[in-house]
Amino acid sequence: MKARWVGGNQAWLLENGEAYFPRVLEVIAAARRQVVIETFILFEDKVGLALHRVLREVGRRGVQVDLTVDGYGSSDLSAPFLAALTEVGVRIHLFDPKPKIFGLRRNLFRRMHRKIVVVDGEVAFVGGINFSADHLADFGPMAKQDYAVEVRGPIVHTIHRFVLSMLPTERRRTLREILGGWIERRWRQEQDGEHRGEGVQAAFVVRDNHTHRNDIEHQYRVAFRAARRYVYVANAYFFPGYRLLRDMRRAARRGVQVSLILQGEPDMPIMRVAARMLYEHLLRAGVRIHEYCERPLHGKVAVVDGEWATVGSSNLDPLSLSLNLEANLMLRDRAFAEDLRQRLDRLIAEHCKEMEPGIARNSGPWRFVPSFVVFHFLRRFPSWATWLPMHEPELRTVGMRPDDRERSSATGSPGGPGAGIGVATLRDEDPEGESGPQHVMH
Repeated sequence: MKARWVGGNQAWLLENGEAYFPRVLEVIAAARRQVVIETFILFEDKVGLALHRVLREVGRRGVQVDLTVDGYGSSDLSAPFLAALTEVGVRIHLFDPKPKIFGLRRNLFRRMHRKIVVVDGEVAFVGGINFSADHLADFGPMAKQDYAVEVRGPIVHTIHRFVLSMLPTERRRTLREILGGWIERRWRQEQDGEHRGEGVQAAFVVRDNHTHRNDIEHQYRVAFRAARRYVYVANAYFFPGYRLLRDMRRAARRGVQVSLILQGEPDMPIMRVAARMLYEHLLRAGVRIHEYCERPLHGKVAVVDGEWATVGSSNLDPLSLSLNLEANLMLRDRAFAEDLRQRLDRLIAEHCKEMEPGIARNSGPWRFVPSFVVFHFLRRFPSWATWLPMHEPELRTVGMRPDDRERSSATGSPGGPGAGIGVATLRDEDPEGESGPQHVMH
């Protein structure tokens, strides 16, 4: 569970769709060789259509594009939308799609919840922002508050290697691609090696259902135990495990300022009810809780002591910590951490209401029952989660790149309309055995 930290990086915090979408679309549009995207949600709204246009443009230029979307979060993509991408060579991968029954989605558990973009193996984006218009302020009162990080440097090699390892195994590279990629990687590693001790220290940490079940939670707990001055956590869906709650309470009791920013205007009211059942337990230990009341909070960020920060897709709830496939970027850099802290301070000062002890206290003889149930649920859920459906999810690929079609024709494989629709078993473990690359709550 030890994170593999890599130095020599640059990182920029991006807040909300207003900062994220123009930047990520600009970088994708400038791609020369390859774009790999993983997202939980892709909608056919103005944001999804903007991404669609850019991917078609780079696809026409011969850029290799692989787009992976979750079969639950992105279940309503239309056939024309997908066909317009595949006809220019974009390969679309549907994570564990399942047909609806009576109009209802039935594949809730073990979702691909990551939000990652890697372009040319040189720049990566990691965070909690989906490709949907509800991350823009003009969406209205339900527009989401969220964060992502753009990173360049040696850590991008780790992220790139990971996202490639998640693609179906039938994608075979030519010898020219293999040699060209190897030469370029060697050159970049030599260049990066000169600055490896400088810049931002970063670790890419994933959660899966095989060898990295607790890695993200572990990194949070290590940071809480090491905290000496302050801890800020802003998280959309807060119902963490017993051990993480214990470390948070212990930090507050030894004098660390522990501040939680949670949803006050949630997109799923049941999650606020669940979080509030923990308030008294935390407030009594000295944890400060602030409910963000401007709009739904969708962020999954934290900062500790102006030294350590994380931005990613993982909520602090049972789905993210015990079931879904998640990815967070951990960073050690004073400038980045200070930037994040200042933004969270502004959020608290301008848009939050602080909770006081007693706000969630019940009266009557049954007041201890909810706390008793919640306590034991949180303590046992990680082991109970192993009882839930544990099938190997499918990654269904739609479309073929032009060079894939050429190789299919040469080997006599089908090549007409609809060719390239296949199914592969997803590998959600770290291919190199490292912990570094190593709802609808989205």
